[in-house]
Amino acid sequence: MGDVIVDLSMSLDGFIAGHDDGPEHPLGRGGERLFTWMAAGPESNRVERRLVPPDASRVVIDEWMTDCGAMISGRRTFDIAGGWKDGHPVDAPIFVLTHEAPTHGEWSPRVSFVTEGIERALELARKAAGDRKISVCGADPVQQLLRLGLLDEIQVSVAPVLLGSGVRLFDHLGEEPIELEQTRVIESEGVTHLRYRVRRG
Repeated sequence: MGDVIVDLSMSLDGFIAGHDDGPEHPLGRGGERLFTWMAAGPESNRVERRLVPPDASRVVIDEWMTDCGAMISGRRTFDIAGGWKDGHPVDAPIFVLTHEAPTHGEWSPRVSFVTEGIERALELARKAAGDRKISVCGADPVQQLLRLGLLDEIQVSVAPVLLGSGVRLFDHLGEEPIELEQTRVIESEGVTHLRYRVRRG
């Protein structure tokens, strides 16, 4: 059974999107700065039409492409991303948490809607992923899994910017501290990749 991991770009002050994010501004005001590193490398590092990482970041991108067996996303992320109708960079099933599945519109054929909650989404993702990792997209599902003790790893790609406001990744986690073990640090061009293991008990 593969690990459940969140792997997102984040500002130094903890935001994964700037303020006023939505369909018109998918990354919020200033949020595009979080992803500059993904296209900062030489052309020889092109992995996908949107991904040209610096040399030191190549291992992170390669892991995305090879290790991810399924994704869990919130409905808001799905809506802002336009349902990934033009394709997600990672070719894996995407399970979207929602109170009600949409009945019309366009979205990736890799998307399935889950209305029975986060634990059901995780069950379906585990079946789809097999021994590969399950990547969690969006602040709300990450926070739910952390509260339930169901998130195994955290990887954040920290961009050298302070957004000041927006969508905070680690919020609403309850009153008890969550202990982490640092397992990797990669310094790269315009980003620092930090990986942690979530400690149990």
